[in-house]
Amino acid sequence: MPHMPDQDIAAKQYAHPEMLVSTTWLAEHLDDADVRVLESDEDVLLYEVGHIPGALKIDWHSDLNDPVQRDYIGREQFQALVRRLGIDERTTVVFYGDKNNWWATYALWVFHLFGVTNTRILDGGRAKWESEGRPMTTDVRTVAPSRFTARERDDRRIRAFMPDVRTHVEARGKLVDVRSPDEFTGKKLHMPDYPQEGAMRGGHIPGAKSVPWARAANPDGTFRSAAELRAIYEGEAGLRPADDVVAYCRIGERSSHTWFVLTYLLGYDKVRNYDGSWTEWGNAVRAPIER
Repeated sequence: MPHMPDQDIAAKQYAHPEMLVSTTWLAEHLDDADVRVLESDEDVLLYEVGHIPGALKIDWHSDLNDPVQRDYIGREQFQALVRRLGIDERTTVVFYGDKNNWWATYALWVFHLFGVTNTRILDGGRAKWESEGRPMTTDVRTVAPSRFTARERDDRRIRAFMPDVRTHVEARGKLVDVRSPDEFTGKKLHMPDYPQEGAMRGGHIPGAKSVPWARAANPDGTFRSAAELRAIYEGEAGLRPADDVVAYCRIGERSSHTWFVLTYLLGYDKVRNYDGSWTEWGNAVRAPIER
C-alpha cells in the first residue's frame, strides 16, 4: 500500500502524505485485492448514476448514523457494515466523494472513531476523477464478506461533546468555525440552501475563528499545499500545531474535513470534531453566543 506517496502528493509537503492518494495511484491499484474504494457523497443518489469501478457505497445517513438517537452507530452495527464491505485489518480503505470530499472525510472520521485507520482520501475526489475522463460504471461489485472484529467506539481523542466545548471555551482554547461567513456572524441561521437544518439562534461559539471549510480545497477539489494551508490556519487564524483545537460546523460534517486537514495535512496533535456543532449549541438554553 502507498507507504511511498506518489509525486503529485509528495510535492505538496504534507505532514502525513500517506493519508492521500492521487487519481493516478488509484487508477493503477483498482484491481488490488487489498484495496477497497468507498464512495461517500452528500448526494446519496450519485453513486447509482456512476462511480469508480469497484467502488462500494457508504450512505452517511443510513450507514453511519444511529437511526433513533443522535449519535453514530455502535460497535455491532459498525462491525456488520465493515464485514459487508469486505474490509478487514489488512485492507487499505480509500474514501472519495463529491463536494471536495466533504462526506468522504466524514466517513473516514467515523471509521477512525472505531480505530480503523488504514485509510486514505482520494485527492480531488469524484470531480477530479471525472474531469480526467477516467472510467465510471454503474455496475455494483460483489465482495465476499470479511470476518472483521470491531473494537468499541472511542470518542475521546477526536470527538468533542458539548460539556467538553464549554470547558474549552472557559479555558480560552482554540476553536475553528468552518461554516459560511453568514452563519458565523449570525446573519443566517442555517447553511445556504438548507433552511430545514437551522437553529433557534445565530452566531458563533465565543472565541471561535472563522475559516470556511472549503478554503482548504483548490478549484479542482484537491487539497491546497501545506504552505497554503498554513497561511490560512496559522497566518490568518492564529493556530499552532501544538494547540488543542476544536472544529465545528452545523452537524459535524464540514468540520470533519477541517479535522482531516489540521490532523493529517498539517500534523496537529490534538484536533477534535464537535459534531453536535451549531444545531446543538445554537439550540441549547443559555449556551453563550457571540455575534
